[in-house]
Amino acid sequence: MGLSASAPWLAYYGNTPASLDYPHKTMYQLLAATAKQYPNNTAYIFQGKETTFASFMKRIEAAAKGLYHMGIRKGDKVTICMANTPQALDCFYALNRIGAIPNMIHPLSAAKEIAFYLNFSKSKAILTLDQFYNKVASISGELENPTQILIAKIADELPFPLNLLYPMTKGGHHPLPKQGYKLWYTMVAEGKNAVLPKHDGKADDCAAILYSGGTTGTTKGIMLSNLNFNALGLQTIAASGFGSVAGMKMLSIMPVFHGFGLGIGIHTALIGGATCILVPQFSVKVYSDTLLKHKPELIPGVPTLFEALLRAEALEKADLSFLKGIFSGGDSLPPELKKKVDAFLKEHGCKEQIREGYGTTECVTASCLTPKDYARSGSIGVPFPDTYYKIVTPGTTEEVAPNTEGEICVSGPTVMLGYMDNPEETANTLRRHYDGRIWLHTGDLGHMDQDGFVYFRLRMKRMIITSGYNVYPSQLENIIDGYEKVLLSCVIGVKDTYRGQKVKAFVVPMPGIEPTEELKQEILDYCSSHIAKYAMPRELEFRTELPKTLVGKVAYRVLEEEANAALEGI
Repeated sequence: MGLSASAPWLAYYGNTPASLDYPHKTMYQLLAATAKQYPNNTAYIFQGKETTFASFMKRIEAAAKGLYHMGIRKGDKVTICMANTPQALDCFYALNRIGAIPNMIHPLSAAKEIAFYLNFSKSKAILTLDQFYNKVASISGELENPTQILIAKIADELPFPLNLLYPMTKGGHHPLPKQGYKLWYTMVAEGKNAVLPKHDGKADDCAAILYSGGTTGTTKGIMLSNLNFNALGLQTIAASGFGSVAGMKMLSIMPVFHGFGLGIGIHTALIGGATCILVPQFSVKVYSDTLLKHKPELIPGVPTLFEALLRAEALEKADLSFLKGIFSGGDSLPPELKKKVDAFLKEHGCKEQIREGYGTTECVTASCLTPKDYARSGSIGVPFPDTYYKIVTPGTTEEVAPNTEGEICVSGPTVMLGYMDNPEETANTLRRHYDGRIWLHTGDLGHMDQDGFVYFRLRMKRMIITSGYNVYPSQLENIIDGYEKVLLSCVIGVKDTYRGQKVKAFVVPMPGIEPTEELKQEILDYCSSHIAKYAMPRELEFRTELPKTLVGKVAYRVLEEEANAALEGI
């Protein structure tokens, strides 16, 4: 059955078990079992207000009754368009309790995007914050099905006296009309006497819909099961090397609508008996203040979150010895950024280094992680327990030899049910190979060494072709980031009549370094000694920061559009 079946990576598992038992439970049932075991542990902290697991389960039950009383039934979809707030968690698990399906979207989505998500999912209701009410209400004429609007207010979840002060702060007061919606707490109160049916959900039921461009770049609804989420949580805890995370605190700063934020930052922490520190909106100041105040042992995040550590003035003299697990995923971690952050952590008393992982939303999020004691430069780690990786020749199911580049394929209990209402794309992405397993074709290029360590190269679509040569932006970014005066870079292809495309680099200098012509020449000279002539940046532009996607990745497409539009004089 080839390299993938022999699982050579097991030799580097340390105390991580090779295989786990996955209970035939829903997300709600697994959470309830944890709450029974740790009723007095804090489930989450929001703006200083703590909620125990016992209280959390009561809130979920009350929310489920309210939703049921409102008419939500098993199999119905409800869109959650929320930041990381208690109401978002209550709603997510309450829907699971009654067998309904949360449809997770970003609250900063444009109005027409929200209309698309609501119509696509046939949502019966949408939960959002008061500040987004007007945007949601504006699309009522574009909706194909009746959709009830539920409005939550952040102030409702704040401790005294913050709850009184919040509406008076900038951006805190959002006047609402007298009708057209129902307040979340009103909906919960109205369901007080509702009688819920017995919870009869199955592990293989669709439990949530998340969105991804997938391998073709078009929006697709990813159907994820209870087993997908539960397996992810159990695998992550096992692979972390801690044995148990009960009583630990996790900085839940990655957004709840994203597989990484929902699957790791929320569900993994909760079913493990850990505490989620809910952060509704990211800023460097909020990030550093939260770290210093709550001292979380665990931080999962995208690379830009760790780059922010280097820019946080409040952390310059901080003692970060409380950090026990720092996990990077969601985007490729440039080796040079890892070096800089690891050095920063060491200087601030932390004995741990960033552990890089890899995954796709089609597997909820992570499916492989750097082992605690066996990091290899440039590697994204080894597969999770019960998860297999193989590298195939792109466009085929044929496995390649170790250290040969090809498409990364994943098989295991976190692989999605499929794309919603898109059987053709599902068939392209989930394929049964000669070994009898269903494999997820990720659309990512990489290789696996003889020991089973996986190396990510790039999305197959992200490639620059200049004068007939293939140029891989991530490779150039790694080189540019290696220069001591560079904090971060992004490389794109710009239309060029002579070469087809020319290479352009956007560079953010290190804090305190002035962006001068001399610096530009220094960087280009550095590049010329590391990069082939055909792949050299023809342009280099300094920026104070790079645009980010909604989940914090560097938005290289935005820079591509800007550069090409400027070229055309738009």
